[in-house]
Amino acid sequence: MRGVWTTARVRAAEDEVLARTPEGALMRRAAHAVAGRAAALLAEHTGGVSGRRVVLVVGSGNNGGDALWAGAFLRKRGVGVDAVLLEPERAHAAGRAAFVRAGGRIVSTGDELDARLERADLLVDGIVGISARGPLRPAAADVVDRAARAGLPVLAVDLPSGVDPDTGAVDGPAVEAVATVTFGARKPVHVLNPGRCGEVTLVDLGLPLGGQHGREPDLRQLDAADVAAAWPLPGPGDDKYTQGVAGIAAGSETYPGAAVLAAGAAVRATAGMVRYAGAAADDVRAWWPEVVATGSVADAGRVQAWSVGPGLGTGHGGFDVLSHVLGQGVPVCADADAITLLANRPEVLDARDPDTPLVLTPHDGEFARLTGAAPGPDRVASALAAARRFDAVVLLKGHCTLVAAPDGRVLVNRPRGAWLATAGSGDVLSGILGACWRPGSTRGSRQAPPPTCTPARA
Repeated sequence: MRGVWTTARVRAAEDEVLARTPEGALMRRAAHAVAGRAAALLAEHTGGVSGRRVVLVVGSGNNGGDALWAGAFLRKRGVGVDAVLLEPERAHAAGRAAFVRAGGRIVSTGDELDARLERADLLVDGIVGISARGPLRPAAADVVDRAARAGLPVLAVDLPSGVDPDTGAVDGPAVEAVATVTFGARKPVHVLNPGRCGEVTLVDLGLPLGGQHGREPDLRQLDAADVAAAWPLPGPGDDKYTQGVAGIAAGSETYPGAAVLAAGAAVRATAGMVRYAGAAADDVRAWWPEVVATGSVADAGRVQAWSVGPGLGTGHGGFDVLSHVLGQGVPVCADADAITLLANRPEVLDARDPDTPLVLTPHDGEFARLTGAAPGPDRVASALAAARRFDAVVLLKGHCTLVAAPDGRVLVNRPRGAWLATAGSGDVLSGILGACWRPGSTRGSRQAPPPTCTPARA
């Protein structure tokens, strides 16, 4: 699991390190890493390093200084480097001097730049750093647009310029990088908008962040190993009951497929037993003969977690099913129609036992119905607000899945693609979540821990 910190906390930690570090040392360390990543990209895309050409787009401040120092290091490896200074009078003085001494060239933004871009192999984005907000200004946007027309891959310094560092939101012209080199810690942009960042390389600057420093991350990014460690697997002393009995209340005569998908997901996710209750019992038996299927939640028998909602319907029957499930005192995953019922008839929550852990799994439209507003650009803040409002874990679906708990913990699952943006994947997710709760793992706790066995997007 990888820690992610907001930019304000990263800057505060950087200030502590800068106070005890020789001037310029951290910048040169960061720039050396940028140069190394640039060389690797050149080798990957062109088959060599020496004799290749790189264009730096340099803004004011330290981010531009990182780019200029990186250009100086690339020159020592035989790379031709040109730099476009967006604000020459505010360019980092020491970085500019080092760049020129190494043989780097300062170029204008006119026809000369177009000629340089046509011959270049890589663009380095050193426009703005983590203190910036908003889209690229016109001069920077023009250079980035010209580079895009020339087909240049982009390496971003710390973050792709124009993308909000704390939310990953894009509100106008912004850089889209094939790779990013970041310093000290991962920032939210790197996990909330991975498509803009490309492959992220983290350079350790010795920042006092992490649990050992009493500074827990603001977000945590899941790795495959985290999912594997959390997945409930049977042990030698387990039986079908100790491994976990998952209840599925889903589907209808109109939508039997939702029941089949949710129940099948619970089976495949290693639940010891799956009990299905609903109008699609015959369809579920036909697909999954190992599932104990009945027509009513009242007849389903004891379960250790319920998944409720996919294809259930939002009428009186669906309301009664959701009310019954919430009153059983076991963990509940409420998805799809169950979320709509919660939005339209919030009194159904009166049936919830005070100690019942609850997971809500909305996509953006369901989130808007549930809370009265779409998640907006700051999806983390929105998910946390909803988690506290409903005293539930909120799994906000999207390109990056967010899992927010009422106590402020947030997990981020960065996807490998968008293949799960298909009909039925949410039904599968609800079945998986029901199966992932081991018996007794959350009983007696009002705040369920954020599930760590969550698909990239469902």
